[in-house]
Amino acid sequence: MLRVGLTGGFGSGKSFVGESLAALGCHLIYADDLGHQALAPDGEAYAPAIAEFGPEILQPDGAIDRRKLAALVFDDPARLERLSHLVHPPVIRREEELIRQFEAQDPEGIAVVEAAILVETGSFRRFDRIVLAVCGREQQIERAMRRDGLTRQEVLARLERQMPLEEKRKYAHFVIDTSGSKEETLRQVRRTYDSLRSIRA
Repeated sequence: MLRVGLTGGFGSGKSFVGESLAALGCHLIYADDLGHQALAPDGEAYAPAIAEFGPEILQPDGAIDRRKLAALVFDDPARLERLSHLVHPPVIRREEELIRQFEAQDPEGIAVVEAAILVETGSFRRFDRIVLAVCGREQQIERAMRRDGLTRQEVLARLERQMPLEEKRKYAHFVIDTSGSKEETLRQVRRTYDSLRSIRA
């Protein structure tokens, strides 16, 4: 099974690219969803997160309030790193387990893991190919504001904490520019998919 990492930046269109690759037959894994599972009450990172950040991150029903948790770590690199150390190992284990399951069903298939900080964490080394979704910075800002209801300042603060897309290009085997129409993005996704399939041939 070909292992593909799909990454980008905040509002760069990577989710659309991931969904389009899945529609073509790839097995798609969202690292963000696995992170949420790890922090769920039955997840591996739940108790360690409460021990690290305190019961104030809990909602009345006992679930972790991810917004409160994010607010605690967002402007504190040391605390953000501690949270990453709690969440990333179970996320990687879940990714590997899902890839093994997909491989058992479809040995010649393509597994795509969508993750925003694939390069920053060094996880890109676990993949055979890296696909990067890019667009203009202003477009990232507008998309994120529209999608998540954030202010421009909030989006800029998040972008400042991510590696610039231009810097990520050096790690990518394929770059998909999502700044044009959906049709143009889909054409690029199709070309990328065909190239990935040819690697399996």
